[in-house]
Parts: sequence; structure tokens; C-alpha cells
Amino acid sequence: MSTLNTLVEALADGSVEVVDLSQPLSEETPILQLPPPFANTPGWKLHEISRFDERGPGWYWNWFEGGEHVGTHFDAPIHWITGRDGEDVTRVPPRRLIGPAVVIDKSAEAADDPDFLLTVDDIHAFEREHGPLPRDGWLLYRTGWDARAHDQAAFLNANETGPHTPGIETATARWLAEESPIVGLGVETVGTDAGIAHGFNPAFPCHSYMLGAGKYGLTQLANLAQLPPTGSVLVVAPLKIVNGSGSPARVLALVPGR
Repeated sequence: MSTLNTLVEALADGSVEVVDLSQPLSEETPILQLPPPFANTPGWKLHEISRFDERGPGWYWNWFEGGEHVGTHFDAPIHWITGRDGEDVTRVPPRRLIGPAVVIDKSAEAADDPDFLLTVDDIHAFEREHGPLPRDGWLLYRTGWDARAHDQAAFLNANETGPHTPGIETATARWLAEESPIVGLGVETVGTDAGIAHGFNPAFPCHSYMLGAGKYGLTQLANLAQLPPTGSVLVVAPLKIVNGSGSPARVLALVPGR
């Protein structure tokens, strides 16, 4: 029996389950807020074309507007100045959109400190327990932040000093970009960088180092608590937008059945 047939049977009998890691995309979806003078992305909006009425008696459909980087979304290298000559969404090889994933869980630490930053030592401690990061795979960083995704104020967690959301240390971002075997980083927060990363050197190091190295980002993920530390397969499906710097995405994980 072929490997694909085995997978189909495993999906049918429940020995492999599919977990949806995507947040719902709607007008209530939290969006990034940059300070002046920077331009901000619009949120998501549906516009009805017809709904079983005189505009179209037998069909319902909409047109939509919204930014590439709204909701659960994919960051292509061309999104950042360090990757400006890199891939847009259409040029990302499909094989890099499916791969093994590991989950590092720092939700307890982030609950105590919303500015918690993942370190290289944290990753090495994970590797000692679970084995090395997977080649051509994804590191998914669980902070419990997906529980806030229904409320923009709680999700962005900003005060007079700016947003406070967990993220990655500068040295960790550089290590992931230059030394680790992964192709991408996935997070539950509004962006791959910490809320306070505007003050880092360089500013927004996950974007700067990861996208500059031709790697990818995934943001506003959900349900990482349903994934094991190792052994899942990630499926990332952004829209194939010509010249797109990113795209809203449906992100799924294949996991061993319970």
C-alpha cells in the first residue's frame, strides 16, 4: 500500500486527526496597530454581492477587502526590507508549506510575564528532551495568547509604553534564521516579534533575520494546545497572491489520533 493510501486510511479511521490552527477571519479579527506616522493595514470586511434575491436569485456570494497581514496569516520573505529581493507568496516552493512541526510551550511563563522572550537556551532544553528541531520543519511557539484573540484590546495588550506580548529574543531570532534547520516560525500573537521588539537591535528581529534568511512566519495561530511537542505535520495554505508580501492562511496540523 502506498504512503498516501496509508495516510488516507489513517484520516478515515481517526488514527491521524486534523487540527485547525486558524483563527476565524471577520470584522472582529484583531489587527496590528502601528504608531504614527506609519500606515496601518485595514481590517477584514465582507461586502455582499447577492443572497438569494433579485441581485442573484439562486446564489449567495461576497467580495472582500482587507490586508495581507490580517488574522492567521503567512509572512513571505519579501515582506521585510532584509528580504526585499526574496520570494513573494507565489514563489514560495509548495514543498516548504508542508513539513514536520514541533511545539515549544511557554504559556505558563507568558501568563506570568506578557513580555516573556524565548531564548536559545529554552530551545536547547527542548531539544535535550525531545530531540533536534526538524529539518525543513516549523517551530510553533505556544504562549496561550490565542485565548485573547476574541478581544483586540486584550490581544494587543498595549499601554502608554506600547504593546506587551510574548516573543523571541534577538539572539534567538538570529539563531533560528542562521543556524537552525527550520523553514519557519509560527506564533499565536499578532506578529512573530514581541510587542516590545520595536526597541530591539535590530528592531523586529524575527522579521529582520528570519525573512532576510528566506524563511517564513505564521501568526495568530490557534489550538496549539492540541498538538504534541513533536510528531505533527503542518500544512500552510496562503492565497497565491501575485507580488504578495503575505496572505491570510488556513493552517492545519496532522496529529496522531487520541
